[in-house]
This record gives sequence, C-alpha cells and structure tokens, in this order.
Amino acid sequence: MTQVKGKRRYDSTGRQAQAQRNRQVILDAAERQFLDTGYAATTIAEIAREAGVSVETVYKAFGGKSGLVRAIYERGLTGRAMVPAFERSDEMREQETDPRTIMRKWGVLTAEVSSLVTPIRLLMRSAATTDPEMAALLDDIDDERMERARHHARFLAARGHLRAGVTLAQATDILWFCTSVELSETFLLKRGWSPRRYARFVADFMIASLLPQHDPNDDSSDKGPDA
Repeated sequence: MTQVKGKRRYDSTGRQAQAQRNRQVILDAAERQFLDTGYAATTIAEIAREAGVSVETVYKAFGGKSGLVRAIYERGLTGRAMVPAFERSDEMREQETDPRTIMRKWGVLTAEVSSLVTPIRLLMRSAATTDPEMAALLDDIDDERMERARHHARFLAARGHLRAGVTLAQATDILWFCTSVELSETFLLKRGWSPRRYARFVADFMIASLLPQHDPNDDSSDKGPDA
C-alpha cells in the first residue's frame, strides 16, 4: 500500500525572527538619521537604503516617518531589559510594601527609560512646531504619560501612602512631571548627570512631594543609589 504523505506544516518562526531583525535594523537607521539630520530632512528612502530594505518595507511596517518616531519612542519605553519597564514597575509595586522603596525603584526605572527616550522626545518637540502629525503624536504621548501617572497615583492613594493634603490630582501632576522631557533634558543632557544620580534626584523629589515626613533617625527603608 502506498503511504500518502501529509502536508508539511509551515513553520513561520524563521520568517518572524527575520522580520523582527529587519524591524530593529530599520529603527536603528531611522533613529540615527532623525537625530543626526532632523525630522524634516530625513527621508524614508534614505532610511531604507541604510537599513538595506525597500521603501515599501518601511512603509508597510511603520506607515511613514511619524510611525517610525513612535516606534523608536516605544522601543525606548521598554528600557534595557527584556521585560518592558512598565511591567517591571507594576510587578515591583505590588510586591513592595514600603512607599519609599517603591519610589526609589521608580526613580531607577525613570532614569533608565529617560536616558533612552529623551533625544527622540526632543526631536518630537522640535518637529511638532511645524508638522501636524508630530504635534498629534506629541499630544498622544503626553496623554499616555498622564494616564500612567494617574495609574500610579491611584495606587498610592489606595494604599494610603499619600501625605495628608495631597490630592489624587496633585499626585498625578507630580508623577507626570517626573517623566517630563524638560526635566530629563536639563539634568541628563545639559548638566551631564549620570542615570544613577538622576534616579536619586527623581526618587527624592517624589518622596518629598508625596509622602509623609520621614523620621531621619530611621533610614532602614530609604537607602537609594548614591549621587
């Protein structure tokens, strides 16, 4: 009896891996060109040429220059680990009970992400003055940051961590400010602070602005990175 061969199952793993590699190469090329020559002067054709892909591939994956900028920004939000920074933040805050420890670790994550996304956020801010798509993207990102800040402020309020008199709205605004590009630009870029020093500053600011006064004789739960 003749054995009938079944159809071979298509394995897309290799294709998906190649697509992911192409995506990263395109984003690397786009980020270099945007930061070196500016948003307006950068073309999709030049990005495709440097990345070694077709113009059609870039458009298909990202939709255009504003889509590339958003993707570069979102890649930076992941941070320097495999698990995205926002996931690490949420997991950490559920495990920790001391609010100062939470804010110390938030400071570290803020510095980690800010060191990656500040240059591209400054590009957005500059381009937004003349490009409607970039202005809309900047508004979207600010809204997303505000929602993230509100997410953390609600957590602090629900746990009873906020100092008496600090409202949910005030806590949201303070946390939102801590992720502002103006803050990271000033200290990380203009003043040349290390991420470690910046992390300490952000944590100190959150603690002083949001939490009850800490007993200076009890430093057991308030040890952050040195400046």
